[in-house]
Amino acid sequence: MKIQRTAIYVLWRREMIRFGRAKSRVVGSLAMPVFFLAFLGLGFRRMPVPGMGGGSGYIGFLAPGIIGMTLLFSSSMQGMSVLWDREFGFLKEIMVAPVSRLSLVLGRIAGGATTSMLQGILIFGASLLLGFRFRGPAAFLFGLVFMLLIAFTFIGLGLVFASRMKDMQGFGIIMNFVIFPFFFLSGALTPLENFPWIIRALSYADPLTYGVDGLRGVLIGASSLPVLVDLAAMAGFAVVMLFLGAYSFETSEGV
Repeated sequence: MKIQRTAIYVLWRREMIRFGRAKSRVVGSLAMPVFFLAFLGLGFRRMPVPGMGGGSGYIGFLAPGIIGMTLLFSSSMQGMSVLWDREFGFLKEIMVAPVSRLSLVLGRIAGGATTSMLQGILIFGASLLLGFRFRGPAAFLFGLVFMLLIAFTFIGLGLVFASRMKDMQGFGIIMNFVIFPFFFLSGALTPLENFPWIIRALSYADPLTYGVDGLRGVLIGASSLPVLVDLAAMAGFAVVMLFLGAYSFETSEGV
C-alpha cells in the first residue's frame, strides 16, 4: 500500500498545532505526574530501595516510573482524538480523501508520539528540579528510545479501542479501567521484588514494566532485568501494538 508523506506530515502538523493551542489541557495532564514526583519523591526521599546503589534515593527510583506513567496516559488517550474527529465529521472527510489509510494511521501515530514524548521530556525536566540525577547525555538519548517505544505501544492500544468505540465518555472510562492496572503493575512506584509472586508474574506481562525498568537501567544504572532484555521486550510490544492499532484503524468505519 502506498505511503503519502504529505498526508503524514499534515496530520502530524495538525497534532502539533492542537498541542500548542491546548495549553490548559497540557498543564492539566502534567499536573498529576508533578504532584506524584513532588509528594512521593520528597516524602520518601530517605527510604531505601532494594537494588538501588549510588545514593540515588527514592527520587532516582521514582522519576523513571513517573516518566513512564506520563507516556502511558498521554499515549493511550491519543485515541480520544479519533473519537473527536469522528464526532465532528473530520474522520469521514479524511477517510474519503485520495490517500491510503496507512498514511493516515502513520500521521496520527507520528503526531501522538511527538506530543507524548514532549510531555515525557517535560516531566524529566521537572524531576531534575526535584533532585533526580542521571548518568549523562548518552543515557538521556538512550532513554529517549525507551520513551518512544512506550509511546508507540500505548498509542497502538489507544487506537485499538478508539477504532471500535463511538462513545467518548465510554472511551475515557474504559481506558482508565485498562491503563491503571498497567501503571500499578509496572513497578513505577514500588520495586517488583516487593510484590507477591503472583502479582510479579502479572507484571512481566505488562509492557510498561519493561519500559520503566529499561529507563531506570539507562538513566541511573539500576534495573531488575538486563537493559537489552527490556529493550527487546519493549520493541516487540511496540511492533505488535502498532500493527494491531493500524489494522483496527484501517478496518474501522469513518462515521
